[in-house]
Parts: sequence; C-alpha cells; structure tokens
Amino acid sequence: MGRPFEGRPADITLRIAETTIDLSATRSVRTRAYNGQVPGPLLRARSGQRLAVDVFNDTNARDLVHWHGFHIPPEVDGAYDEGTPAVPPHGHQRYEFVANPGGTRWYHSHDMPMRDLKKGTYSGQFGMFIVDADDDPGAYDVEVPILLHEWDPHFTSNGPMDVVFKTYSINGKMLGYGDPIRVRSGQRALFRIVNASATLTHRLALPGHVFRVIALDGNRVPTPSAVRAIDIAPGERVDGLVEMNNPGVWILGGTDTEQRTNGLGIVVEYANQSGPARWSPPGPFPWDYTVFGNSTPAAAPDERLTLVFKAKNDGHHWMINGKSYPDADPILVSEGKRYRWTLDNQSANDHPVHLHRHTFELVSVAGKRTSGVMKDVVIVPAWRQVEIDVVADQPGVSLFHCHQQFHMDMGFMTLMKYA
Repeated sequence: MGRPFEGRPADITLRIAETTIDLSATRSVRTRAYNGQVPGPLLRARSGQRLAVDVFNDTNARDLVHWHGFHIPPEVDGAYDEGTPAVPPHGHQRYEFVANPGGTRWYHSHDMPMRDLKKGTYSGQFGMFIVDADDDPGAYDVEVPILLHEWDPHFTSNGPMDVVFKTYSINGKMLGYGDPIRVRSGQRALFRIVNASATLTHRLALPGHVFRVIALDGNRVPTPSAVRAIDIAPGERVDGLVEMNNPGVWILGGTDTEQRTNGLGIVVEYANQSGPARWSPPGPFPWDYTVFGNSTPAAAPDERLTLVFKAKNDGHHWMINGKSYPDADPILVSEGKRYRWTLDNQSANDHPVHLHRHTFELVSVAGKRTSGVMKDVVIVPAWRQVEIDVVADQPGVSLFHCHQQFHMDMGFMTLMKYA
C-alpha cells in the first residue's frame, strides 16, 4: 500500500462516483460506477506483472475494491475483515500487487450493503480483469467479454425475505440496445463470461451454437467439453470457445424467459446478415462441473474438516457450523498443508461459496468424484455436499463466504487463518 502520488505513476486508475447509465432508450439508472461506465474499464496485465492501482472515491461513503481470483496479500485483496484499508470518502488509496494467476479475473466493490441495495455488488461497481499468461488454453479469432448484472433490486414483501430484481443487462445494456457482438462466419470466438450478479445464478445459451468450455474461474480445465448452455453463479467465470458456423442474427441470453424479456441478452450478428434476432431454448441440459475434470482421484489430503451450512429458524440468517459471522469460528490451517473440506449444505438453497486469495480443487460434487478442476467459487447444491481441496499456500487472513450477497450480509461467512 502507499500514497497515490508517491513512487511511480499508477498503472491503473479507478474513480468511484455516482453516474447515470442508459440501460435502454427508455430506462436509465443512477448508480455508483468505476470511471463513469458500467461495466468498469476492461483491465489487462501480464501474469507476474507488478501493478500500482490508484482508486479515488468521489462519494460520501467509504468503499473498497476486491480483486477477485487473484493470489495477493490480504492488505490489498479488498475485504475489510482481511485488513484491507478502505478507500475513504472523497479520498484515495493505492493498491500494489503482482497480477497472478493468469486467466479471467474480475474486480468489484466488497462493501457490505446490508439493507442498502444501492451499494456493493448491487451497484455498477464491477469490471473484468484479464491476466494474460503464456499457457493460454485456446487459440481464437475474437475475444468477447460478457458481464451479467441486475438492476432495481428490492426486498420481497411476502414469504421468506429475499432480494428480487426488475431489470437485467449484459455489458451494461438491456437486450436490443447498444452494439451487437459482431462476428464473421468461420471465426472462433472466446466468450469470457462473468456473473457480476449480487444474488442470482443464470443459465445462458446461444441458439444454434455450442460452447466448448476451456476454463472455469479463469483456470484451465483438464477436459474441455462442449455444452449447449452454461450455468454461472454470482462470482463465477466461464470461458467458452464458440465456432461461429451458423450465420444469422441470434440472441445470446438467459434461458429464463422473464429475465431475457427484461434485458438479460445481447445480439450476436454475423457479417452480411440482417433481420430480427432469433432465440430458441436449448432444452434440458445438466450442468456438471465434473465433466471438465479428470477421472483419476485427487491427491490425498493432510487433514479433513466439515463445514455445515444452515439457516436459522427465521430462514434468512445463515450459519457455518452453527454460528453466524462475526461469531463464526475461524478455519485454522498450517502453511503448506493440503486440506479436504466437505461443504455440507443442509438447506433448500444453492450456495455459491468463495474463498479469497486461493484456488481450490474440486474433489467431488454431489457424490461424483473428479480432480483437476480448479476454482475459487463453487455452487454447493441444496441438500448436497461438495468436497474441495485447499492448499494453504497464501499466508494471511482469507475471507470465506457465500457470494450470494444477501446470504453473506446475513452471516454466511468466516475467516481462514494460518497458524
């Protein structure tokens, strides 16, 4: 850390401020954003590059930026509970870190919104960060960033308390507005998809095409596989190669009709093609992390532990092993050891859980064994278990939490600490 005007000039400058964005010709929203745009600027660095990032805050409230998927020290990772200093109101903060590992990363506000649905991941403070590495997993002709988000959040007025949305966007625009994705027949397009939602898992499809998934959460998968649709939870990333071999004008969009009608889509337009954009549902398709993994077992762990996820009797406060944050027990590890965590979801909700500053390996998903799939967010299905292996190779405090923002706000998090 350091002051923005000391030492060398910043490689990246972000400015947090209120701005108005036009989602469509008739729908605008007032939100906090980076550099006056939603999504924030596409950031790029080489793996191993040392970066100086200056963040200026033009608002009346403190904030901070989380560098999601990076292996960096806790004091710059972007979480208050890890000890990252806030960017003060009308102040600034410098983050200095080495960009690692390579792959599709992203950045977003890690402020805790609680009941203020204009803050944190509910706002327009998010952007993609691509870390280029020498082992890029696929050759492609065109790169297509895709960032999903929702707008107009409000709490449900009946039934269990939850957050619902009225409006959806891809790359800051509702379906039918903004520029289409322009491609040519015969190209290979790499779709880098980030779910920047505060709370919702989405299923995406591009009719007439398939995605060959080559990376999850920015990490190469051992077995690239073709899928008709992609399931992606808050915080997750999916890199999918698409052979552009079906000329026309298509909709890349959410399979949920209401969400797509209310904005969750973007037009994909082939050169020399015109007419209305076409959509057709992909049909039933199971999303299964294990098809991207190895059949050989993962390495044996040094130690094991179980983390049980449950709701309190009120149905919306959450516990890990019977306790809610900040009273939840920390996860204690020793540097260099390999730990097998059984994530036991004893609730009717799917939970996308995220471990900061580390990458973990999937070992089993709902009873199906796998290895080699490296992630930093994993969906733990309702009433199911997922096993992950965590290597304690990033000393310091690390936050572990559900990336469903309302669950996190309601106690679903704890800290991993090194002995």
